[in-house]
Amino acid sequence: MNIGIDQISFYTSQYFLDLRTLAEARGVDPDKYVIGIGQSKMGIPPPDEDVVTMAASAAFQLKEQGALDGVEALLFATESGIDQSKAAGMFVHGLLGLPERCRVVELKQACYSATAALRMAMGLVAMRPQSKVLVIAADIARYELGSPGESTQGCGAVAFTISADPRLIVIDPESGFYADDVMDFWRPNYLSEAQVDGKYSTLVYIKALKAAWTQYAEESGRSLDDFARFCYHIPFTRMAAKAHQKLARGISDEELENVIGESLIYSREAGNCYTASLYVGIVSLLDHCAEDLSGKRIGLYSYGSGCVGEFFSGVVQPGYHDVLLTNEHQKLLNERMELTFQQYEDIYHYGIPTDGGEHVFPQYRTGPFRFAGIERHKRIYEEA
Repeated sequence: MNIGIDQISFYTSQYFLDLRTLAEARGVDPDKYVIGIGQSKMGIPPPDEDVVTMAASAAFQLKEQGALDGVEALLFATESGIDQSKAAGMFVHGLLGLPERCRVVELKQACYSATAALRMAMGLVAMRPQSKVLVIAADIARYELGSPGESTQGCGAVAFTISADPRLIVIDPESGFYADDVMDFWRPNYLSEAQVDGKYSTLVYIKALKAAWTQYAEESGRSLDDFARFCYHIPFTRMAAKAHQKLARGISDEELENVIGESLIYSREAGNCYTASLYVGIVSLLDHCAEDLSGKRIGLYSYGSGCVGEFFSGVVQPGYHDVLLTNEHQKLLNERMELTFQQYEDIYHYGIPTDGGEHVFPQYRTGPFRFAGIERHKRIYEEA
């Protein structure tokens, strides 16, 4: 039975900060960001946007296409959780009006958990081939102001359905995976900013990639030449480039651009989307690749700090162009509003109240849903 991604959609905040603006404010050469890490903008969520609203907005595009008919599970992957008990996916379930017969679970393992969700979804579909599973990955990357990680902030969500006989990508059964208990990146409950050992995290990312690829190659018998394109976990786009250079030693800049370039376009505009980043890369590739990828195999590498890495692959299906939401994605990015540096810092310092009182949040530009406020420690969501 062929199982994989039937349809996929991407969403990011309606606001962004140009990294040249950040560079000027921080007194650094803009090339440090634009060339050094390969980023141009970072998505900035306003006070009434969070992982729930981004997730629901990404999935709403699928709902409008009728792609959520038959969904029997919602798996929400995030490392920006909003509650220690209630899954963020339950709020999304309500906003989307999904059926009562629906499993809903939140998954966490840094940036890897969307791939764990994909694997779980494939198992559920294998047991009930007539059903679908909705997987959503949504995150907000946040670091201390002025820190080395500040320029790698961002936000976004990807929603995709897993089904039998999918129209986009059939996921191959072979896989290589790796785990190691390390402290390269972490987000303590008592902090709102992530902590990261940047150089060490890069080394662990590459170590996990090499181990996962070796397993995958042994299990599948495939070589790098068997892939038309590659998509990587993208904390920043230069990291994906460095990763592929480690696998394909001696690859030219032209060849590198050909096999990963299209997958980096959306991440360069939205910034780090954590759990969603690999899947943002897949959307970007399918939306931008001029070559017909029908029947072609793409290599996929998912990484989550702490750490878990997995290399797997999928085959793009004939007719995949017919179910892409390219126009919607590009319209979203083209119509975003640019923030001044002061507006960016003002939003950064806007704290979510924790006193349990009644709080109504001002309305900004969002997708079809917004985070309206808090009442007695309960988060209130509404249609925008």
